[in-house]
Amino acid sequence: MATGYHHVDVFSDRPFTGNSLAVFVDPPPLGESQMARLTQELRHFETIFVRTTDAPDVVHARVFDLMGELDFAGHPVLGAAAVLHERAGVAYGEERNWSFALGARNVDVTTRGDTAGQVSALLDQGRPELLPSTAPRGPVAAALGLTAADLDDTLPPEVISTGLRYLVVPVRDADVLARARITHPDFEGFLGGYGAQYVYVLDAGAVEGRHWNNDGVLEDVATGSAAGCVAAYLMRHGRARDGQELSLAQGRFTGRPSRIAITAYGTPDVVERVTVGGGVSMVATGALRALPEAS
Repeated sequence: MATGYHHVDVFSDRPFTGNSLAVFVDPPPLGESQMARLTQELRHFETIFVRTTDAPDVVHARVFDLMGELDFAGHPVLGAAAVLHERAGVAYGEERNWSFALGARNVDVTTRGDTAGQVSALLDQGRPELLPSTAPRGPVAAALGLTAADLDDTLPPEVISTGLRYLVVPVRDADVLARARITHPDFEGFLGGYGAQYVYVLDAGAVEGRHWNNDGVLEDVATGSAAGCVAAYLMRHGRARDGQELSLAQGRFTGRPSRIAITAYGTPDVVERVTVGGGVSMVATGALRALPEAS
């Protein structure tokens, strides 16, 4: 029996921009190894497997990237919510609220469709967590192929989490952002020394960022989990006001420009919650004629 899936582009206003994603809704029972192999076969940055429940707006979800399962990720949840919105036949202009149960936490998403058939989705990432960490500029810059002078001297590197722990590294300008790359031979171990899992390099002036897998080989197009951390970071340092929506750019260096709407609520001393959202373009639906064997 064929197994259907959806191909969507998240944080995009038209297909073939933004961050691509495969969404499986109520697939046959699959083990972890099968979901991992499907993700690797389809070659999207991430794939999300959604299981609906008796409560129509509550779903359980598991997210995989090319390396394995993730406890939380932003763009898969937004993309899956948009697919559920379309499948539910929600009337134009009406909102629908969804609750996603993930490995690390439960999150809420609001969706709305427009007359062109595109769905926008907004994820409430809740209260961000600031991790007490001292990340010295020199070693951090060197691990990214930069010098300490390349970093923004008005903003510190900090570790923030809304489910995944990102070391936010502010750089001086767009030229430095273009030159940044992971050069440390054990970058995952390097980040772990500061309590972080991943890095997000940020040009705060232009509100543009970059993120890579920790091996430095693959650059992400648009990173929803990091975007919430950026919203909190900018508010903490007086670069965003309570309730002010900013547009975070990412993906320019991958040829897939993306725009992520980020908003923080609260004060610089206490960021109460952050939201992340954007458009979701429906690209294709497909059907697998075979599934990988369970290991």
